[in-house]
Amino acid sequence: MGDKNQNQTQDVNQLLQVRREKLANLQQAGKDPFQITKFNQTHHSMEVKKLYEVHEAELLKDHREPDVSGMDEEQVREALKADYEAKRAIMDAHPLHVAIAGRMMFKRVMGKASFCNIQDLQGSIQVYVARDSIGEDSYADFKKADIGDIYGLEGFVFRTRTGEISIHAEKMTLLSKSLQILPEKFHGLTDTDTRYRQRYVDLIMNQDSKEVFIKRSQIIKEIRNFLADRDFMEVETPMLVANAGGAAARPFETHYNALNEDVKLRISLELYLKRLIVGGLERVYEIGRVFRNEGVDTRHNPEFTLMELYQAYTDYEGMMELTESMFRYLAEKVCGSTKFTYNGIELDFGKPFARLTMNDAIKKYAGIDFDTVESDEAAKALAKEHNIEFEERHTKGDIINLFFEEYCEKELIQPTFIMDHPVAISPLTKKKPSDPSKVERFELFINTWEMCNAYSELNDPIDQRERFAAQDAAFEAGDEEANHTDEDFLNALEIGMPPTGGIGYGIDRLVMLLTDSPAIRDVLLFPTMKSLDSDKKYAKAGNAQADGVDAEGQAAGANDNNGFFTSNDKIDFSNVKVEPLFEDTIDFDTFSKSDFRAVKVKECVAVPKSKKLLQFTLDDGTGTDRTILSGIHAYYEPEELVGKTLIAITNLPPRAMMGIESCGMLLSAVNNLRDSEEEELHLIMVDNHIPAGAKLY
Repeated sequence: MGDKNQNQTQDVNQLLQVRREKLANLQQAGKDPFQITKFNQTHHSMEVKKLYEVHEAELLKDHREPDVSGMDEEQVREALKADYEAKRAIMDAHPLHVAIAGRMMFKRVMGKASFCNIQDLQGSIQVYVARDSIGEDSYADFKKADIGDIYGLEGFVFRTRTGEISIHAEKMTLLSKSLQILPEKFHGLTDTDTRYRQRYVDLIMNQDSKEVFIKRSQIIKEIRNFLADRDFMEVETPMLVANAGGAAARPFETHYNALNEDVKLRISLELYLKRLIVGGLERVYEIGRVFRNEGVDTRHNPEFTLMELYQAYTDYEGMMELTESMFRYLAEKVCGSTKFTYNGIELDFGKPFARLTMNDAIKKYAGIDFDTVESDEAAKALAKEHNIEFEERHTKGDIINLFFEEYCEKELIQPTFIMDHPVAISPLTKKKPSDPSKVERFELFINTWEMCNAYSELNDPIDQRERFAAQDAAFEAGDEEANHTDEDFLNALEIGMPPTGGIGYGIDRLVMLLTDSPAIRDVLLFPTMKSLDSDKKYAKAGNAQADGVDAEGQAAGANDNNGFFTSNDKIDFSNVKVEPLFEDTIDFDTFSKSDFRAVKVKECVAVPKSKKLLQFTLDDGTGTDRTILSGIHAYYEPEELVGKTLIAITNLPPRAMMGIESCGMLLSAVNNLRDSEEEELHLIMVDNHIPAGAKLY
């Protein structure tokens, strides 16, 4: 196997060298493609085909197809040949000249004439390349061309005997030489990791990927068109902020050298847009990137596109009407119908969207009426009874939200507005006059996903200050996602903000829905990915620091150590307290009932609403992903665990945690330091050469 891989590497290297030699020969002959700065492209492939069909229909409208009834096979063949030549003569007498440019994805050389396929933005088109048409020198150069080379060509359009609309090249110009080898066309590019890391190759090889991003652009264009028709103004607000407010999320922090100040990347657009409402811009929106220091999964990326809009003199009911109208409009414009499928399930945007209060939804799907629950303690008792994990700082409002997440979200497939959230989880929202424990807020759920979040915006500066104070207290109690008091925003509210409806939409999730894409990375051109060499860099830096030698000298050792082992002689274990060993013994049969397996971490994310839990997606060798939750977030960030090989017990009964079923347990080593009650935890990691599913004995 080793010899085979080595031979393949050598073959690839030889092919790459050949391409570079071809480029050198062209440059030597004064035909350097990289010196060409411009090509006058008149059409794209699909335009060419459509234009020719219209042109053909006009020129051949009086042409009669031959009657082949009663003819034998040879006569039919001759009649059809004569008919083709007659039609071809008519078309060639009125040629349609075009100039296209794109990447050559196929080439077949046949002596004095050849065929190739040119792929551009719209698709691909066949090109007929004849020596007599483009000249002997150009044809000789063309025969040496490689798949992946970028060509500009001029010629006229025709239809082949087989009926394929093609271009008869009259001039071929090499615009760029491809020095790398594209994936083999038959198999394409299927590895998802490579597709995300090398999106440029994915777009070349996978037309479906290209269509997703073309459609994404269309979605955003149509959103802008819809809002323009409603007199909304598009604005831009700061990305670097002193106070990252407007949402419950951990921000990324950085330092502004010029001002010598710590700043944060925005997590929301809300507070600045509301300032504009105060300033008299009655309808504003922004589509922009926001940044949240959270994990990565199929629906979350640390940087993503958010749209927020605010409209003066309306409320959350007005936002519901706007949202339903806009989603229906987008489905019609982008999908061609208000009915479309996602993951095989038909979604209907043509019907009025369902409406449920959060408490009514819990009553419907969990059988609990929180309107009759009097206190925080009673709510916590219900949570314990239903195995809902919560923290001591949580109030009744938090518990309601936890119940909703556990019992209701999974049921909301068709578009459903969930309304009237608890005030405890809505710090920027107006209270309902009829019930001050709730707020005028809704979230739209489709396909179990939260698609947007809307408020009747709080414009009472006194109430807002109290809400900010409660958020500050929550932060002090350990809630890293809590908002902080924003004095300038409070000042703006004291100036006076009119009654306002506001809403935020996750654009990426909307694109996923309308393009039938399974993961957020499929709709982000360049999703966040862990560096391929991050472990090596970490080990290199760590070893260099510990040993006082240059990092380059430690590169080999870092590789050998698999990115997470540190030599024992560099760690001081003298202060570690070791618990006494168990004196009781167990028989071998009892021990062997536990199924210990090597598992590889495919994905790891923080569990929403939990400060402790990480959710692992694991390869256990069976071919089916395994989910395990572990309360180790205090010791590890999820990103640093992706790609590691861990040890899990795989035959424990499933256990529901925060509404997620955990199937197994990851093994860790725990200890205390002497004279310390604080526990240290170390997730057990093993050599990455151990395959997933390997059983431990």
